[in-house]
Amino acid sequence: MDLKYNIVGFDLPHTDSNDRLRRILTAALPNQNNDANYPQLNYWDAEFFNLHKVKIFQQSNINEQSTILELTNRSLLEESYFIEKAGVGYMAKMVLLAETVEERMLYGLFTADEATHLHQISHFLPDMELTSTDDPFLRLLSEVVESADKTVLLFVLQVVLEGWGLSHYRRLAKECRYPVLAELFASFLQSESRHHATGTTLFNQITVSAFSQTTILDVLAQFLFMVQVGPQSVLTAVERVKGHLTRSQKIQILQELDTETHSGMRLQILRSLMGGTSAQSILQNLEERGVFEPLPAHQCV
Repeated sequence: MDLKYNIVGFDLPHTDSNDRLRRILTAALPNQNNDANYPQLNYWDAEFFNLHKVKIFQQSNINEQSTILELTNRSLLEESYFIEKAGVGYMAKMVLLAETVEERMLYGLFTADEATHLHQISHFLPDMELTSTDDPFLRLLSEVVESADKTVLLFVLQVVLEGWGLSHYRRLAKECRYPVLAELFASFLQSESRHHATGTTLFNQITVSAFSQTTILDVLAQFLFMVQVGPQSVLTAVERVKGHLTRSQKIQILQELDTETHSGMRLQILRSLMGGTSAQSILQNLEERGVFEPLPAHQCV
């Protein structure tokens, strides 16, 4: 492990399962099933990912289809795990940046929310404890969490990403085929809503400097581009199982996944999150860059 401690904490290791610190943590956490590990299942089916429309998936054997679904499912779980892991560090950082007693108290409570979510989601990844990721979205998230600019932190992480997280977790809960995990994601929504509302309230009290706005625009342009190019994680899962895909095969898969509709819906949700009075200049600038328009399949590979 890199001994340089950072806020996002992606590289922080877990203690051993029998470590005393872990036992104290387990006793302190609110839920009663702290020691349960859940089976590895395909929690979301092929229709959730639109894979049922993809010819190469349809023509694959049962084992290949199952492996592709395992990879896409695991990608969703790992993303949630790392987001909650980053959330613990971020909320603790915001405790120190608080400007009123009430703000500090809120972020203290939010830190506990994220710690609880992290613990709960970890039980669905019992076979390995994650300390690294090469996902481009998570790398971007990591860079933002390390920022010293509170305006950037509030807008990018709490107004936009926490707002997006509400929609994302709601869909994960609604379409999950495993009731325990569905209930878990649904239980996240109330606290995530408070996190988002707090970020929006605090951001609307701030005058955004030119420097902060430039940073926000740069970060969001990168993030929105990741959304514009469609379900790349699904494409990656198919290629890992089926072997090298040509450019034309990738384009066909993305067309079958209906990438423009997939991205367009997400981009409109994200655009709606930026509609507050304090963000009008940011929204206008991003619209001028065309980053709310989904890209056709041939531009996504």
